[in-house]
Amino acid sequence: MQTTEPVLVQQPVLTDAQWERLTAFGVPEAVEAGDYGFRSGDREYDLLLVDTAEVEVVRDSLWWIGETILATMGPRTFVGELGLLNHQGAFLSARVSKPGTILRVSRTALRKVMSEDDELCDLLLRTLWYRRESLRKGPAALTLKLVGVESSREFLALRRFAERLDLVHSAVEVDLADQADMAKHKFSEGDLPLAYIQGEPLLRATPGLVADRLGLSYQGEADEVVDLVVIGGGPAGLAAAIYGASEGLSTVLLDAVAPGGQAAATSRIENFLGFPFGVSGRDLIGQASLQALKFGVRVYAPCEAVNLRSTDEGLEITLTDGRVVHARTAIVTSGAAYRRLPLERWDDFEGAGIYYAATQLELRHVTDSPVVVVGGANSAGQAALFLASGGCPVRLVVRGDDLSSRMSAYLVDRLLEDGRVEVMTGSRVTALHGESELERVRIDTAGDVDARGLFCFIGAEPATTWLTSLDRDSDGFLRTGTDIAAMDVGSPWRRLGREPLPFETSIPRVFAAGDVRRGSMKRVAAAVGEGSSAVASVHRALAG
Repeated sequence: MQTTEPVLVQQPVLTDAQWERLTAFGVPEAVEAGDYGFRSGDREYDLLLVDTAEVEVVRDSLWWIGETILATMGPRTFVGELGLLNHQGAFLSARVSKPGTILRVSRTALRKVMSEDDELCDLLLRTLWYRRESLRKGPAALTLKLVGVESSREFLALRRFAERLDLVHSAVEVDLADQADMAKHKFSEGDLPLAYIQGEPLLRATPGLVADRLGLSYQGEADEVVDLVVIGGGPAGLAAAIYGASEGLSTVLLDAVAPGGQAAATSRIENFLGFPFGVSGRDLIGQASLQALKFGVRVYAPCEAVNLRSTDEGLEITLTDGRVVHARTAIVTSGAAYRRLPLERWDDFEGAGIYYAATQLELRHVTDSPVVVVGGANSAGQAALFLASGGCPVRLVVRGDDLSSRMSAYLVDRLLEDGRVEVMTGSRVTALHGESELERVRIDTAGDVDARGLFCFIGAEPATTWLTSLDRDSDGFLRTGTDIAAMDVGSPWRRLGREPLPFETSIPRVFAAGDVRRGSMKRVAAAVGEGSSAVASVHRALAG
């Protein structure tokens, strides 16, 4: 069965001059009705310029529903969306409905357009992004359908991966006790979480498996050597990748989960330059990720690095699946891993009441229910205010006696004035209670209290255990620049005859920025500054 359900597919009006410049990058092709410009599932496909033909954008039939025509594109329009820039495979089909001529613009040619023509670059980028956002809200979202139990940490990880990458998807929470619900989705409990990709089931789905199917995992050629690989996609990593690519370096960005780091888990950032009314971490990271795609950064996630070594030919970064990225330089921006409280049953409740982020995704699990936030820095304060605004009675548990010792004054004032937040200084969480999900927590100064969620913001450990060859301090943070004993006997710097550059680690041409670096300020703005500044040192190293 076929349905027609147009979505908001932005079709900018191109001037004669714009159309002429754009078509100069395309290869003309005569097409007949019924031909396909590309099919869902194609790993490589082109931007289609519709000259005299007509092309339908189609969400193909799935086993539970017929195809849907999402839009019809006539002459002097183009067919494509954001996946063209991040190398995601096609999840929709482009089918010719009226014969005529189209022009194919390859991904390489599209990148050339965007690097050489600022006007067309802005027009294309805005249109591709707008289409992605429109498709996320319509029938196209069924092309990636995630099915799982609400309290499952594996299902939560899948949803966070899809949302962080702005994938067009839908998520369905199921009740294991409802046999009809289970039969409708054709699964058993052992199959969950489940991902339907173009209607094909992927059992016990993980972000890595889904990324492989979508074409989002690293696919570099064996002999490829990139100028710069950035390891970690938080604010420092995104800034480094953007500045590197915008200055002509072939740049790859790897992240073990998805771009954003701890910043993406922050409900509101109010002291970042240029945002007087604040900005959510998700919005900030979303715009930065789009900017990275604009400049040609190749973003791969989840893509975890497990080893880095220097060779005579350059650097080798080994990934968990054994693939190797070859690079001339690297910037480590792997950030830090969330600290946990040393409590019994902590593992039982992770993803089932214990969270390390406070965003709309987590709020959906605890709306209108009492929660506990643990931590005394800005992230904890912002989380408490965000959860309170979502209807949750909040207890903010702070180990120290002075809330202002680690938290910005404006946040302290808001917390103390907000009647929905109870600030408990000089207090600790000492026990967790519940069956399959968190129900109560024990606070040493208050006893057992009801808590549907415990939000933990007590800092993080630097993610450096895999970097055994780099010099680290006693806490695991990477030493850089003047912290490196450069001229010791046997030092590579002695052989090179130079001191380490700013942000350079104990291995030449390997740099570090952001939370992972010893002496960093541990603030979003500082991380952005460090990431961009490290690129200046990369250029000096490459020129030396």
